[in-house]
Amino acid sequence: MKVLFIVLNNIDYLEDVLSILVKHNVNGATILDSQGMGSTIVNNNISGIPLFGSLKSLLKDSHPYNKTIFTVIRDDEKLHRVVQEIKNLLKEEKEPDAAFMFTVPVGELF
Repeated sequence: MKVLFIVLNNIDYLEDVLSILVKHNVNGATILDSQGMGSTIVNNNISGIPLFGSLKSLLKDSHPYNKTIFTVIRDDEKLHRVVQEIKNLLKEEKEPDAAFMFTVPVGELF
């Protein structure tokens, strides 16, 4: 049993990712509005943290907000199918950081 975390930097994929979860009978997920640390520093003009000018301009043009989806999936085969289908969805994406996924083992669930 694992928790699958999906961070969508390109939120245009949200509906497609949710459709994949429903298709594979994932019975629930939590979706959070989120923002990366670099984006927060740049977009809130936090000046106490030094960033190089080129890095700052790169981050300013990236997606300022994202969606973080997490769900518990008990069956490892189902998890593998879901992850593979999301990878296939995103493989044509031109931006390498459009999304990323990771899993964390779950010890107990009640």
